[in-house]
Amino acid sequence: MANRGRATFAKRQKEIARQERAREKAAKRVERETTKPKIDRDAVDVDPDIAGIVPGPQPLPYDLPEELPEPEAEAEAEEK
Repeated sequence: MANRGRATFAKRQKEIARQERAREKAAKRVERETTKPKIDRDAVDVDPDIAGIVPGPQPLPYDLPEELPEPEAEAEAEEK
């Protein structure tokens, strides 16, 4: 029966440590909110995330050959 008291004590210590970590996290969260720079999004005419994006089809990142050889012509060339 001696283990029962010890397990409860260890459990209580664990719970206290968990609460302390939660308090530290909450304090850091509040600190980040207060030190975070305020950006006025309404003052800017264009959203910087989408500036320069053109709607519609986009150009290909590579050049395609003008004419693709027909498969029949390739087969005849391989037979000769």
